[in-house]
Amino acid sequence: MAAEILTREDLAIFKTELFRELRELVNAPALQPKKWLKTYEVRDLLGISPGTLQNMRINGTLSFTKIGGLIFYDYDDILQLMEGTRKTVKRS
Repeated sequence: MAAEILTREDLAIFKTELFRELRELVNAPALQPKKWLKTYEVRDLLGISPGTLQNMRINGTLSFTKIGGLIFYDYDDILQLMEGTRKTVKRS
């Protein structure tokens, strides 16, 4: 195994490359949130109980889509609800 000698110049180049890559990672665009959230994700996001979420479904405060036994919520609807711009959905 051959020994390799590192110079200060080598370390300076490494530092420059490392900071450039870190800067790219930090400035990278944020990941898009998921379009559809499951019940547990909505509860965690809003900090509410299962019963409160069920009441929000029943009274039309939060719209949902049920596929099989799973309930999904639109992320944009949740944002509108949190911002106070969501209108109540009347279910028949």
